[in-house]
Amino acid sequence: MRIGRRWFVVTLFLPSLLVGTAVFAPSAVGSDSQSATIARGAGTTIIQGGNGGSPLVPVLTTLAFHAERQGGSITGDFECLARAPATAASAEFVVNAMYVTGRITGAVVNGDAATLTGTATITGLGAGGNVPFEIVVHRGGPGATAVLSTGGATPLVFHEILVEGSIEVQSKQAD
Repeated sequence: MRIGRRWFVVTLFLPSLLVGTAVFAPSAVGSDSQSATIARGAGTTIIQGGNGGSPLVPVLTTLAFHAERQGGSITGDFECLARAPATAASAEFVVNAMYVTGRITGAVVNGDAATLTGTATITGLGAGGNVPFEIVVHRGGPGATAVLSTGGATPLVFHEILVEGSIEVQSKQAD
């Protein structure tokens, strides 16, 4: 069994509260097939410009993803839950504005950025099944950016800023 350098980030959340983050490098993790991490991350973001409406309402997301190359294929998962307050004056983010859950099937790394693509099931804004998505993530901690674009009947684009968590992008993809 080949043991690779594989890290796991565990983030515990309570509603609207980050409890803690720990990074683990277990010594017993590995597989006979080679895989290489392309990008991974998790955290909380704020969408630039909120809902874009009037009145302006802030939107927070919980974002988690991983993409890796296994043999000649790209595999991975993507999750994004967008929450908004019930009213513009509230600071309680209790409304599920949008949920995107999908499979990553494509990835391109360019410097500190990775463009991840795939298809997702979406509820709320842009709802639908087998909806194409693209997320461009930039390496870093708080302040790093991500841009999520969804296709389907109502194409949407969200510019996000990481406020908690981290995004990792490998500087070079494995062949």
